[in-house]
Amino acid sequence: MFGLLRLVVGGFVLLTLVYISVSLYSRSVRRERLERRWAQRHGDGGRDDDRAEFVARGLSRYDKSVRRRLILLVYVIPVIGVATIIYVVNFM
Repeated sequence: MFGLLRLVVGGFVLLTLVYISVSLYSRSVRRERLERRWAQRHGDGGRDDDRAEFVARGLSRYDKSVRRRLILLVYVIPVIGVATIIYVVNFM
């Protein structure tokens, strides 16, 4: 029983670190893409306030997107995989 608890807690901590890493990476890629799009549209650079507002609006749309929510599969897929392995090993 203690082994299962250690697996669950350790797995949760590891998956949380992976989730945070993937989430931060994905958000930084989105920010770079928005800044690149701003630079293409405004060759002279434009005002910094307008650029910051453009990026903030884009990131708020990203926060509500399906892609952002799909990152939660970092938790779901390994749990399903471990549960499947446990079932196959013990009951087949």
